[in-house]
Amino acid sequence: MAHEAVAATVASLMPQARHELAELVRFRSVADPAQFPKSECEAAARWIADTLEAEGFTDVALLDTPDGTQSVYGLLPGPVGAPTVLLYAHYDVQPPLDEAAWLSPPFELTERDGRWYGRGTADCKGGFVMHLLALRALKAAGGVPVTVKVIVEGSEEQGTGGLERYAEAHPELLTADAIVIGDSGNFRAGQPTVTGILRGMTLLRVQIDTLQGNLHSGQFGGAAPDALAALVRVLDSLRGPDGSTTVDGLESDAEWDGIQYPPERFREDAKVLDGVELIGSGTVADRIWARPAVTVLGIDCPPVVGATPSVQARAAALVSLRVPPGSDAAKATELLTAHLHRHTPWGARVAVEQLGQGQPFSADTASPAYTAMADAMREAYDGVEMAVAGQGGSIPLCGTLATLYPHAEILLTGLSEPEAQIHAANESVCPRELERMSVAEALFLARYAAGTANGD
Repeated sequence: MAHEAVAATVASLMPQARHELAELVRFRSVADPAQFPKSECEAAARWIADTLEAEGFTDVALLDTPDGTQSVYGLLPGPVGAPTVLLYAHYDVQPPLDEAAWLSPPFELTERDGRWYGRGTADCKGGFVMHLLALRALKAAGGVPVTVKVIVEGSEEQGTGGLERYAEAHPELLTADAIVIGDSGNFRAGQPTVTGILRGMTLLRVQIDTLQGNLHSGQFGGAAPDALAALVRVLDSLRGPDGSTTVDGLESDAEWDGIQYPPERFREDAKVLDGVELIGSGTVADRIWARPAVTVLGIDCPPVVGATPSVQARAAALVSLRVPPGSDAAKATELLTAHLHRHTPWGARVAVEQLGQGQPFSADTASPAYTAMADAMREAYDGVEMAVAGQGGSIPLCGTLATLYPHAEILLTGLSEPEAQIHAANESVCPRELERMSVAEALFLARYAAGTANGD
């Protein structure tokens, strides 16, 4: 299949892609009814289902998953004997956080300085649009040479496991020869990248209680056990002096032997303030891809504005632990839970609740599908060789798919790169990356089909 023809088709489709992404971004599809109405997610799912039907997909269905959310499934039959490729994305998004920090409304796609801004543009509504562009380019070139299954998840960001449990109960639904997870991204813009490993994740809520109610800090402070102070001590125990994660019993000295991440580039990408040190030990790649990392996501305590002189009776925190390949997320959860109990001071009452969990994932980057993707990316990016990187984040479904379909080749690509600022304010996607990654995916599907036909 000619690269030039595919690239020209995708380029001509970019205005339509912008319009569709704008429509999809408009849905406030945060999979947490405590923050946004459930109807927003349901409307986004319906929009995706309608789009798949308009593209000729059959068996389009809204799947009611065990966590109360919906995933969208569709099937596009290919030629007789052709391999089956599953294309994945998710339509749920992170909450916008501080909307005042956004330079434009988070749920309104806005073009600025050559980028498209809006929550979900890169993570991962843009991934669904990338799949559409690739398939449309193949249709224009004569037809899609593989059978395509599309699954678009509705609760990936929450980590509540709805689609994983559904897939386990219906293992025949997502069977495929190759799986393209469009929820990763490039090491940086212009550098085509596949993700070789994903850290898993466990999410815990820890609550500490010490008193029947708050007390006047002048009258009781100094002897009354302060729940907030106890929580601070517990959270501090999760890091060593250099900032390394220190969960009792959890290995934290693995090394990354792939592409490296120069500290100065990481500081720039992470926007670390001048004079502030990076935390942890080992190389940057070791720290963000190969080792566990704990993050305190939030604390329930009185805000500074309006605080009273009180000893706090109760305090709680949300703690995330990223788990590298080679470690079991369930075992890591046990170790973290035990650590939190062990390091709670003064006999305070502590309760730990698990809210989410996902296993780490490691891909076979020497498989035929990766060879086909390397060729496709090289063409789409004008000779730039494909890189293999890690990703500090987690996509819980990957581990489930690898277990259910051990012979399927799983590739992780996508539209995230450092400037995308996924999960933060002012998330954006580079339209040029969307265009080139769509071309790469179209070329990959063509080459994968040809290689399978040739017995490669």
